[in-house]
Amino acid sequence: MTAQATRARKMTLPAGATLSGARSTSWWAMVIVILNEAVVFASLLASYFYIRFNSVLWPPQGVHKPELTLSSINTVVLIGSSLVMQWAISGIRQGAVGRLRLGLAIAFLMAIAFLAIQIYEFTRLGFLPQDHAYGSLFWGITGLHALHVFAGVLMNGYIQVRAAFGHFTAERYQGVENVTLYWHFVDIVWIFIFASLFLSPYL
Repeated sequence: MTAQATRARKMTLPAGATLSGARSTSWWAMVIVILNEAVVFASLLASYFYIRFNSVLWPPQGVHKPELTLSSINTVVLIGSSLVMQWAISGIRQGAVGRLRLGLAIAFLMAIAFLAIQIYEFTRLGFLPQDHAYGSLFWGITGLHALHVFAGVLMNGYIQVRAAFGHFTAERYQGVENVTLYWHFVDIVWIFIFASLFLSPYL
């Protein structure tokens, strides 16, 4: 074997090699996605406050302030699901596959509950996106976040299937780590949305 072939062999990543944490390419890819989405939500919330502070009346006349009961319940549900996801990934880091599966299933159901409550809230708003700037921003921000929650549900379902086939171990759990990172981001964004769109009109 020539020296050049030997060097090429040493540089080749072994088949089946996996990386976890900040060293992983997929981890950095998820971080970049999150940063991009954070800019989108920050821009939307900045637009909301810009228009609000330049409006005489906010919300506009004929529009009631956001109802807090259901949105508060949804906030508790979403934050709780984030804690469950963290519990699940802590389990697989210790090799507890059963704990991972249970945590993923509970977080999945909590996310579905969040979406169901969100859709019910949409049916009771009494205004549409095209009615005024407030409606456009409210529907746009909450609707976009709901789409992110739905994407998280799909990711959760995917890794649940992989977990059922035994793809995750204490040494190999990068897929779970990436989805957990994304889910924490979705939950943190909701806290800002809840504070901005639901709580701030009462201040």
